[in-house]
Amino acid sequence: MILDDVRAIYRNDPAAKGLEPLLYSGLHAILIHRFAHILHRLKLRFIARFISQTARFLTSIEIHPGATIGRGLFIDHGMGVVIGETTEIGDNCVLFHNVTLGGTGKHKAKRHPTIGNNTFIGTGAIILGPVQIGDNVRIGANAFIYMCDVPDNATVVGTPGKIVRLNNEPCDLPLPKTIVASE
Repeated sequence: MILDDVRAIYRNDPAAKGLEPLLYSGLHAILIHRFAHILHRLKLRFIARFISQTARFLTSIEIHPGATIGRGLFIDHGMGVVIGETTEIGDNCVLFHNVTLGGTGKHKAKRHPTIGNNTFIGTGAIILGPVQIGDNVRIGANAFIYMCDVPDNATVVGTPGKIVRLNNEPCDLPLPKTIVASE
């Protein structure tokens, strides 16, 4: 899994040369998270949270130890990234700086987004609530997605977010509202 995270840097960053990726704060945050996540699953939550807060201090990337992260996540210029407790991120995803995968404060169980595989999330994008972001999705810089699901193979831009490409065809569609069972 660690090798997948290192390979993701070389795959996604043309500036990655030699051993330089070993210095990337995004890689440090992910590696520390993977350890903290194991402790969180073992119900050693205080220690896990202490480690995640230390990582936040060192990297400026906040990943809750309860978040589930797939293989090959690449966090580029990670400053200000926030990944909430019930967030799930698939394989081979890219996050740029200032991305927030957060909650709304209105939900009790699943509160944060689920991100599919091969998803790109641009600088400053905010995705809030227990929403489903499909596979092969591209979310533009500063897009705002609040309580709306995004289908597979979509490109979303704007505030509020709207679909401008779907299955490689141009379109102009509002995002469908997420229906969450009452808790």
